[in-house]
Amino acid sequence: MQAIIPVNLPENSYNIAICAGSLNQLGTTLKPLNLGKKILLVSNPEIFNHYGETVINSLETALFQTATHTIPAGETYKTLDSIAKIYHTALENRLERSSTMVALGGGVVGDMTGFAAATWLRGINFVQVPTSLLAMVDAAIGGKTGVNHPQGKNLIGAFYQPRLVFIDPLVLKTLPVREFRAGMAEVIKYAIIWDQDLFTHLEEAPSLDNLSSLSAALLQRIITNSCQAKADVVGKDEKEAGLRAILNYGHTIGHAVESLTGYSVINHGEAVAIGMVAAGEIAVKLGMWTQEEAKRQNILIEKTGLPTKIPSNLATQAIIDTLATDKKVKAGKVRFILPTQIGKVTIIDNVSSELLFQVIEELK
Repeated sequence: MQAIIPVNLPENSYNIAICAGSLNQLGTTLKPLNLGKKILLVSNPEIFNHYGETVINSLETALFQTATHTIPAGETYKTLDSIAKIYHTALENRLERSSTMVALGGGVVGDMTGFAAATWLRGINFVQVPTSLLAMVDAAIGGKTGVNHPQGKNLIGAFYQPRLVFIDPLVLKTLPVREFRAGMAEVIKYAIIWDQDLFTHLEEAPSLDNLSSLSAALLQRIITNSCQAKADVVGKDEKEAGLRAILNYGHTIGHAVESLTGYSVINHGEAVAIGMVAAGEIAVKLGMWTQEEAKRQNILIEKTGLPTKIPSNLATQAIIDTLATDKKVKAGKVRFILPTQIGKVTIIDNVSSELLFQVIEELK
């Protein structure tokens, strides 16, 4: 069963194609998109080991000249130094303005390949082939590309839309359980901010903590509904002028926790899960959200095997200080995305330091 979800933008609209077992069709799918002859396939060694041969065969059968570049796995390699190495391979293989970079991997590979494509020769074609659940439902869609700075996550980057997002859910079978759960954090995020129906389906599922516990139909629904939610939001606000900020639900405190643990102890999805619990608690204390709905959210997060507590070794004041360097700060005020009901959130910038301190302390 194939689903095509359009991402409608003022310029550079594109499709998300979701089809199980379609990875060997990538080349024929790209053929009509006018992507030039040369492709640089960027991946990490483990993903490349699993799927590189299938993708290269598919591209070369469709008569693309394909070069490859691998980046070690992990957020710690999401740096300008890694980008420079992609540029070096692009230069060695004489990539032209009409050429294309294809990202085969999770969010880190997608973000870096997109940023390299946005800046090489002032912008060449770029295609996302996400292999993690987090990338499929979130990172690969919407054109946010970039790398980390030692002082914060994704502080260096560009909005640069892919020409296509190509999703084969079957590649998730090689995804480690911890990474699957990290992706489920973003799925829960969409259910809270946009899609009450998705939330209900997640609640009804007997188990959500590993891929094998999901039916094929539920997995298809999870990916399709999440992609549709992201496409809806990005289509209304491509450059995060307003509405798109709601996609950062759980990310405000989440990014601070991720940053303070050096991007290596807690992964992105785990940090977002903690951040959603914190945001829910803030909303309850401000009288914006009911205790019952907060509890439903937290039960769903626990059902997915994700953490709900802030590591006790992190200093509360350090978390609050880190929030000040976040990209979501506007006019010196930290903006929080807070739920008002399941399926709906609002953005506020007047959460007091005292309330923040109290919530963080309670969640340790």
